[in-house]
Amino acid sequence: MRGEPPAWAPGPAQAAALLEEAADLLVLHRDFAAAVERCEAGCDSLGPGPSPGPGPDPGPGPESFAEVKCSLCVVGIQALAEMNRWREVLSWVLQYYHVPEHLPPKVLELCILLYSKVREPQVMLEVGSSWLRAGANQSLPEFGELLELYLEQVLLPLGRFEGAEELVRGCVTLDSERQLAILGTVRESRRRWAQREETHSAAEEQQDPATETVLGVLSQKLLTMLTLLRRAMRSMSNHFYLLPYKKMLLATFLLYLVVVRLDPASPTSLPFIYKLVQLFRQAWSAMLSPIHRPPIRD
Repeated sequence: MRGEPPAWAPGPAQAAALLEEAADLLVLHRDFAAAVERCEAGCDSLGPGPSPGPGPDPGPGPESFAEVKCSLCVVGIQALAEMNRWREVLSWVLQYYHVPEHLPPKVLELCILLYSKVREPQVMLEVGSSWLRAGANQSLPEFGELLELYLEQVLLPLGRFEGAEELVRGCVTLDSERQLAILGTVRESRRRWAQREETHSAAEEQQDPATETVLGVLSQKLLTMLTLLRRAMRSMSNHFYLLPYKKMLLATFLLYLVVVRLDPASPTSLPFIYKLVQLFRQAWSAMLSPIHRPPIRD
């Protein structure tokens, strides 16, 4: 019949209603799970759509097929991010667009920004590269901005400088002036990256001598402390050897130092244990006479 709308027209109308409901749930009610459900229902109602590509949509009116589907995905991405389910975003979107080349520019932009914000830019490496290398996408007005965003948020932070230069030179739709400007940005980023690597390497080289110096100072302090402790033990043994209960007190104190204050499992504690054992033997020899001295076993 003449004047009838296309067979897929009720799909966008139903999806548009679900889109409005999902937006209200997201913004007004903050019910993110329900918003995702409405977005999924709206995308399912659209089906495969009249055309798979991200180009101009042939549907009638402002609420055309591609616009409604893109808006549903945008709301869904925001709802998933609010629930901290950002790991699901890319796979969730691709179940409705199937291949990266068909993603709308706005959806690709949100995905790049999201995974860059959560410091997982490598997730978008293959997706962004596939989208930008597609000839149909290079004619879109958003292509230049998305290329720079992909370089800034994905390739350059990951140190993929050669891939960035190759990608820029392969974009024939960019005019020479803009191409040179973007290549200059890549070279500047490479220079800063190399400077950071040199600074990091120099810091690592200086770390070992500094550590050795600190350990040397600590070892000297510990040796001084042990020397003073040994002298104190000798002085105490000269005064305490006539009192039996003070003999036990001294022996208990030394045992406490060996067992409790030092970790026998630590290799660094072994020299200290040997020192304290020697001090214990010397104190024992000073406190007890040769007649009543019991044998000492290691």
